[in-house]
Amino acid sequence: MSIFQKAERRKAKLRLALCGPSGSGKTYSALKIAKGMGGKIALIDTENGSGQLYCDIADYDVAEIAPPFSVDKYIGAIKGAEDAGYDVLIIDSLSHAWSKQGGILDEVNKRGGKNSFTNGWRDATPMHDKFIDAILQSPIHIIVTMRAKTAYEMEKDDKGKIIPVKKGMEPVQRAGLEYEFTVVLDMDNERHTATSGKDRTRLFDGKCFTPDENTGIELMQWLGMGIDQQPRYYQGQQQWNGGYQQAYEQQPVQQYQQQAPFLPPQAYGFIAFEQEIILEWNNGGWDPNGIPGYIHARFGRPPAQLTYDECNSLKLEFEHFAKIEQGGQQ
Repeated sequence: MSIFQKAERRKAKLRLALCGPSGSGKTYSALKIAKGMGGKIALIDTENGSGQLYCDIADYDVAEIAPPFSVDKYIGAIKGAEDAGYDVLIIDSLSHAWSKQGGILDEVNKRGGKNSFTNGWRDATPMHDKFIDAILQSPIHIIVTMRAKTAYEMEKDDKGKIIPVKKGMEPVQRAGLEYEFTVVLDMDNERHTATSGKDRTRLFDGKCFTPDENTGIELMQWLGMGIDQQPRYYQGQQQWNGGYQQAYEQQPVQQYQQQAPFLPPQAYGFIAFEQEIILEWNNGGWDPNGIPGYIHARFGRPPAQLTYDECNSLKLEFEHFAKIEQGGQQ
């Protein structure tokens, strides 16, 4: 019996991100969407009580998180919402767990020494991964807000000098995190309208709209298509040669006799991104021989076993911190 099965649509839980600068309407829009989705709504508020300002537009409960904004506080609140039987959880804002006191960048900066960058991320990466796993594996719908900042890329000018060039907006969170969400909506600061930066549902492709209850209704209709979800065999923190392989072997199917070692699904991403990753690493001025060690500390696997998305995220991450090292925009 093959380990492969016919693909079929299954019901899903929403993972929605609303990104925009302060005042763009992220919290208001998140509550409107959650109201349209129906059910009990909970909101995690890190914005000094601003989550209480919109109680006239929806019926919801609030849990406030005060500094330090450790990922453990967020995870505890997520688990609390699950245990209390809420249907939709709004996390407002996810950016605090990244850039504010007690967040991931703060944890990295606490590590000193010659290799503070590498050592800091060796400790902080598992913390961040645990946090994101808590969001992705939650049995309830989750909407997050993220602050946005001006994005820059380093380019050569007409004189050959490397300069930062403005390239729109980017969320204040780890580079590449947007790949984890079902839908990412970018909020406009002036009109409070949204466009989709990423949309697996294809409901909002090419549209500029004002998020409201109907947005939540549309999303619920799309999420409800298909059969009920089955328990997953995969766990995010497991390694291919350990938990992944063991999970496969424990499935109720005929044993598969592995003839030779092989890589996780969608591997070989490093081949596509190797030169860009090396370039951004070198731009940061770090030890040229340190990439394999960093990758192994970050992912628990050698470079050749990284997926395409992991390598793209890694490139963006190095690019971001190289700009910081060069004194550019953060």
